[in-house]
Amino acid sequence: MNVLVANNHLSSIGGSEMYMYDLIKSLSEKRNIHVEYFTFQKGSVSEKIEQDLQVTFQSKKKYDLIIASHYPIIKKLCTFGPIIQVCHGTSHILESPCPLADFHVAVSQEISDFLTQQNIRNKTLLNGLDLATKKPIHPLNHEIKNVLSLCQSKEANETIREICQEEKWGFTAFNKHVNPTFNIEKIINQHDIVVGIGRSIYDAMACGRPGIIYDQREYNGNLADGYLEPEKFNLFSLFNCSGRYSRKILDKQSLKNEFYKYNPEDGTRLRRIAENQLNITKLTDDFLTLLENIRVRNILTKHLLSVFYYFRDKDYKTQKQ
Repeated sequence: MNVLVANNHLSSIGGSEMYMYDLIKSLSEKRNIHVEYFTFQKGSVSEKIEQDLQVTFQSKKKYDLIIASHYPIIKKLCTFGPIIQVCHGTSHILESPCPLADFHVAVSQEISDFLTQQNIRNKTLLNGLDLATKKPIHPLNHEIKNVLSLCQSKEANETIREICQEEKWGFTAFNKHVNPTFNIEKIINQHDIVVGIGRSIYDAMACGRPGIIYDQREYNGNLADGYLEPEKFNLFSLFNCSGRYSRKILDKQSLKNEFYKYNPEDGTRLRRIAENQLNITKLTDDFLTLLENIRVRNILTKHLLSVFYYFRDKDYKTQKQ
């Protein structure tokens, strides 16, 4: 089987780029699957795909399955084979669902509902992670000693920094736009708790770290779910752990109160949730199942069309006689 995985840009590290990397790795580890990739913008991530995974750039005109993110990619590749569009958001123009895709996958229920409102058939598959690489390495401290911020907002990082100074906790900040790192799991494992939204929280869970869902991004505002209690994951993940479920507005003191909820035992429980719901290996199997469903649907569609044209032509000949 020939599979093509595509993303609009692979020039820098980001959520959809790392999603694609982990998916390519999982697919390439399966027997009888040959994987290639496509992008409009090569860069650091495409270099890693070629060097680490030995996966090459698109060379064929036909594939058994194409898994692609972003509207322009779908338009480019829709004639190359059955295509599944992965939608990572609802607001950015690149994430617009393309009618040329055979099926759509949403990474959260919020996105799935958005697609359903537009009468677009879809399935929710949460962000998958390579759990063999992203895993707990160092044990957690009984109390917080080191805090990692993966927030992209300067305001959010300043607030977290001040809290850490007051509480005498170590503070580290990584922003993919400022100091990106490909192996974020190594940094996460050096800290007790992680602050961020979206895939940052999933990475923390995979490494057995508690997290606080908080940032102040321009498109999202100051919205937070706060401390991720394991029993609330299924609720927070409905909105991709973005803060849009609880929609809390946290000032400095209320954010500090979220840190006080820290429980090192939650790290183990969150890792188990990641194993059950965020495993890229299971996600890969889900995509292959979707391909079979697409094939069956296309066969039925062709059959129904042939029946329609048969009776239409038969009726036409009868009327002509």
